[in-house]
Amino acid sequence: MTFLPRLPLMAVLLASAGLHAEPLFFTPCSDTAAPGSLCSGLNVPGSYDAQGRAVGDKDAMHVFVRKFAADVPAGKPARGTLWLVAGGPGESGASFYSLLPTLRRSFPGFEFLIPDHRGTGHSSRLCKVEESEQSPGGRALAGAEWGSCFAGINLMPEYAGQFSITMAARDLKALIEGERGSKKPPVYVYGVSYGTQLVLRTLQLGPLPVKGVILDSLVPPQTDARRDLSQRSHVVNTVGVQVLAQCDADAACHAALGEPAATLYRRVLDKVQADPALLAKIPGKNLKNFLGGMLDVPAARARIPYLLHDLDQGGEAELASVRAILTQAAAGLGSYPQSPLSIPLVNIISNSENNLQPSLRPNWATTDIDRDEADLLFTSPLPRILLGGGLPTYPRDAYFGALPMKVPPTLVLQGTLDPKTPYAGAQAQVQALTQSKAGKVALSAVHNAPHFLLWTAPTCFEQASTRFIAGKTAQDCTLQFPPTI
Repeated sequence: MTFLPRLPLMAVLLASAGLHAEPLFFTPCSDTAAPGSLCSGLNVPGSYDAQGRAVGDKDAMHVFVRKFAADVPAGKPARGTLWLVAGGPGESGASFYSLLPTLRRSFPGFEFLIPDHRGTGHSSRLCKVEESEQSPGGRALAGAEWGSCFAGINLMPEYAGQFSITMAARDLKALIEGERGSKKPPVYVYGVSYGTQLVLRTLQLGPLPVKGVILDSLVPPQTDARRDLSQRSHVVNTVGVQVLAQCDADAACHAALGEPAATLYRRVLDKVQADPALLAKIPGKNLKNFLGGMLDVPAARARIPYLLHDLDQGGEAELASVRAILTQAAAGLGSYPQSPLSIPLVNIISNSENNLQPSLRPNWATTDIDRDEADLLFTSPLPRILLGGGLPTYPRDAYFGALPMKVPPTLVLQGTLDPKTPYAGAQAQVQALTQSKAGKVALSAVHNAPHFLLWTAPTCFEQASTRFIAGKTAQDCTLQFPPTI
């Protein structure tokens, strides 16, 4: 397990009081996840009050941070620092490790600081025993660990509040401010998906000593009832239908199918539902969910029309090919001991702050979701997962549904075919920030791109990032992935 040097208690007290904390003390990591990286961390309170002061034990939790030094000649200082905030919620900073080559091209001469926000990776976990690296499932829950972990949290429902977005934002603010004294400008912050929500919440707490912020796949407004997590299937379907329409508009793709893609898809759906043997070949035994998941990976997404054609003809070659593409894409993010998603954290934060279904449709059941999604062609399993609950929620605080009063120069990178954080939702957030005169916020559209552009559209990401740190105007970009045979 990676336990590394921690800051003195006085540094924690200063950070929790909103004052300048001492910088992190980095040493060679004791693991082999990322050779050459340095590791550190910060002791933080279990909870903060509304003013950011420690509540209870001031040394209750630990936030892990990994550092990748700048790729500069020996003796030369880094050109800048970039903090990378992972998504999820529940995802650790390990999702960035294999993307270091793209990051180095996008931020030449920068050093990278990657925290695991509380509840994830090597930071303090909700279930200390079941999510420990030494447990049977490692950082992931396995077997009986599910029951004991969930039961333990339910015995202490107030514990859920210690893992709120705002608590994690207090940690992130302390980390960045603690490093301020040891760094020369420029310092930037990058967040992706849920990480954009966490960065915005951190900025709600007050200004950060950074030159700029990059938000990749920006979350929609928290109060947007059309795009909260309970509506994920509708968000996914909107993008999926666009992908089918692209095939219809492409001469080669349309010729290969010989009919509108949606017509073909509905016929295939009927065949799959009527043939148990064919249904069993579909991962998860749900074609709508499987194709919805394919939208996240451009190379797989481009094969959707041809997969439907092959299934209609009784073939299996395209399905095998698509599964290989998805496996290779997942492998591209790497697998590290801290990689497994923290499902308890996902459950608690999602149901506490990003799922509007309990208040808008309090009596909904699985049958209601079945009826709601009956005519959709692409779906997500998320609405049904959230319906199950299973863990306590925490009360929403004053920051819920609000935005920062001030933001540093900010670049929003958004894919127009994002099936998780939709492009229209990002537009709404940018419009709200602009109308409130919070600061300069630019939106760079990446046409045809899905979610997590650092991963799925690295060339466009590099172009936008290098322009941003050079102080140049943001430009749109296009991901070249036509649906060709």
